[in-house]
Amino acid sequence: MKDWRYTPTAVVLHNLIAGLIVATFPLGLYMSDMALSPRKLQLYSYHKWTGIVILLLAILRLLWRAAHRPPALPADMPHLQVSGAHATHFALYGLMLAVPLSGWLMSSALGFQVVLFGVLPLPDLIAANKATGHSLRSLHEWLNYSLLVLVMLHVGAALYHQFILRDGILRRMALGWGERK
Repeated sequence: MKDWRYTPTAVVLHNLIAGLIVATFPLGLYMSDMALSPRKLQLYSYHKWTGIVILLLAILRLLWRAAHRPPALPADMPHLQVSGAHATHFALYGLMLAVPLSGWLMSSALGFQVVLFGVLPLPDLIAANKATGHSLRSLHEWLNYSLLVLVMLHVGAALYHQFILRDGILRRMALGWGERK
């Protein structure tokens, strides 16, 4: 029975996005407290690149998901857990789009163009306006912390299903974990 797992493409996209989020969140915390320096500007560039890559991968993941139905949740899963899983996934997808977009908007408003990988200048999404930029900075931080909470909830739920319920939910998103039991 193969339809109980996500497709390999979905698994790879999930793990790439997760790894990039795990890497860029602490980078954002670290660099924001640094004094202005060439190193800080370099880290900001890396952070922006990672954010744009997350945005592109999230769009790709959503397109893939629209074309490839995810596996059904276990039939005996309580309705509250099913609803919570769907709501959490919906919010995670929304934040995977909103966080990088808010960062891009913030950069545009503060007058710092995003240049992907140092070679591809991306268009400013809005005109430079410091007040708007500072508001967008607050929004970007709030969205990031919201994403952190949801990621922790998502990981906690996966671990709960793996080690407490032992229902194989975690194996649906892993490559090479053998057949369903």
